[in-house]
Amino acid sequence: MTRVNYAEKFPKGVAALTRLEQELAKTSLEPALAELVRIRVSEINGCGFCLAMHHRDARARGESLTRLDTVAGWREAPFYTERERAALEWAETLTLLSERGAPDTAYDAVAALFSQEEVAALTFAIVAINSWNRLAVGLGSDPASLDGLDLPADMAGAK
Repeated sequence: MTRVNYAEKFPKGVAALTRLEQELAKTSLEPALAELVRIRVSEINGCGFCLAMHHRDARARGESLTRLDTVAGWREAPFYTERERAALEWAETLTLLSERGAPDTAYDAVAALFSQEEVAALTFAIVAINSWNRLAVGLGSDPASLDGLDLPADMAGAK
């Protein structure tokens, strides 16, 4: 149930976050890596809207279902590159900041595989998805409202 249509009630805020996303798309971060980070952060934050959106978007880019299905278990699953693993660890660290802080070990893993510009962009990407998650969860975005979902026929009417 939508509590507040934030796009309607504060369009300048949505526009600011959208501009950040547009700038992130211009960086050298791989789109597949960025989607994995968005998915993992959305899993941690329990954001059904963002999970539905980013799974849909990753599949549209050709991401494998196996990799999408195992993002939460990336430490045990052999399907991720060293660079993706470092990015996922950094994403979890910053998303769980109040629980973990930001230890040097997590930063050092990212810094070893990403340029300083990429570390900054990755950190902004994590900040952005955490912001979107808080809007969607806090203000009640409906995942079934998204276009292009592969819902079963009996769920399609739930929109």
